[in-house]
Amino acid sequence: MNCIHVGTSGFSYKDWLGSFYPGDITPGNMLTFYARHFDSLELNVTYYTIPPRDSFASMAQKVPQNFRFMVKVHGEVTHQRQSPRESMRQLIYSSRPLAAQGKLAGFLAQFPFSFKNSRENRNYLSRLKEMCGETALFVEFRHVSWVHPAVEDFLGRLEIGYVNVDEPPLKGLLPPQSVVTGDVAYVRLHGRNMEKWWQGRGAERYDYLYGQSELETWLIRIKDMLKAAHRAYVFFNNHPGGKAPSNALLLKKMLEKKQ
Repeated sequence: MNCIHVGTSGFSYKDWLGSFYPGDITPGNMLTFYARHFDSLELNVTYYTIPPRDSFASMAQKVPQNFRFMVKVHGEVTHQRQSPRESMRQLIYSSRPLAAQGKLAGFLAQFPFSFKNSRENRNYLSRLKEMCGETALFVEFRHVSWVHPAVEDFLGRLEIGYVNVDEPPLKGLLPPQSVVTGDVAYVRLHGRNMEKWWQGRGAERYDYLYGQSELETWLIRIKDMLKAAHRAYVFFNNHPGGKAPSNALLLKKMLEKKQ
């Protein structure tokens, strides 16, 4: 179980003050505090803006050597798709301090529900893999059309990692899976807030707290995935109100009991 890395999607949320972070912590100390509890992080800020290289260098200095970052690619790459090559060039350049210290685990590309399984979009994935250079690429789909053995074979040939998701059981969304298309397994837990998934504002769709029995089911899947992968990353994206770090800490305790 030591090869299972647990963390959250993002870390600098004000509504984590008092629940996960001390109420008087400053933004500049959040990552250092976070790294005392988790050994990996999905960096979400890069979806909205690509920080300068100095910012990545600062982040690298605030975490221990064994800490790993999964960096989300900019929305230009997954949603607008007008100039993805330039966006990836900027991200690779800016994140180089993480890569230089061996702390960059890969890039995460989270595609929207409108990105469906088609020849055009599969070709786009092939080009995106090439844009990433030597950095590992992991893709998350939101549309159920990607749930097909041929897609798994396709991603495996391109050496693109598949992101398994936990989300509400709504029509068109992906069900829970145990897919591995490389040597790293990847899981993102978004919560199961059915009422707010389509109609909610902002982050309301992710406002959900997992129970232990729900996480036990995922532990079984992760154990199965590790038959094909040498490590697994598990990130909680149910961030409102500090629910993500709460569930991540619970999962870590559950893992410790199984060792």
